[in-house]
Amino acid sequence: MWFAGVYVYLRPTTLEEALEALYQSRGELLAGGTDFYPSLGERLPAKPIVDITRVRELKGITRKPDLFRICGGATWTELIKAPLPRCFDALKAAAREIGSVQIQNRGTVAGNLCNASPAADSVPALLALDAAVELASRSTVRRVALQDFILGNRKTARQADEILTAILVPRAVDDALSTFLKLGARRYLVISIAIVAVVLDIESGKIRDARVAVGSCSVRAQRLTDLEQRLRGASLSDIAELAAEQHLKPLSPIDDVRASASYRFDSALTLVRRALAQCAAKC
Repeated sequence: MWFAGVYVYLRPTTLEEALEALYQSRGELLAGGTDFYPSLGERLPAKPIVDITRVRELKGITRKPDLFRICGGATWTELIKAPLPRCFDALKAAAREIGSVQIQNRGTVAGNLCNASPAADSVPALLALDAAVELASRSTVRRVALQDFILGNRKTARQADEILTAILVPRAVDDALSTFLKLGARRYLVISIAIVAVVLDIESGKIRDARVAVGSCSVRAQRLTDLEQRLRGASLSDIAELAAEQHLKPLSPIDDVRASASYRFDSALTLVRRALAQCAAKC
């Protein structure tokens, strides 16, 4: 890998250094590498690599008065082990489904979002938590809602000179119940056919707030806002029956080697109903 006649592999240790290196080299970011290297196949990288695995400011998961901050270098294993409230149960369940333990040890939450696969297991769970991302460049730091960050298949709102420095989860529903369900051709190490994440905030036997997100059934994961509105104020009895086909209109599943569009749609509805029932059962 040559850049201006020089082999370039940059490994900064501070965020300032990383942002400067990214700007000057016009290179590609490397965090966990679990998507980066497989995507190359037999090819060599076409651009300089900016390896951010040693950047101190990108480490850790912290609790603040108004939000949780999952730093850009946090791995799935760190997330699974972190002492987080039960609203994160769905996200932790999703983390356990992402590849093998070895992948979870290396792969980062931020990298999974930047990869922007329609079948990314983490995205529905983070959408259901109303997550946003923090993007930093040499000159600015901006916050973008996750639903606006992922634009489509392998497309995000990240600019070439920006680093996703953190995922931000507001502390609005710490004690809410959450569930994650995934359908694949086998139990482990599989790309999803359909994914569902549900977060329910319960008060006095009624649903105060509801978030329902579905992945692998559109070019990007979708919140089912009509269903969420239908659930708010409802009692927990027969909660699963409140979900109907009409609530899945935002989805646009496709036919591919893993499943047909109609199978995906039917599976998504079944998973939504099961996830709602499981949340109710936890209460």
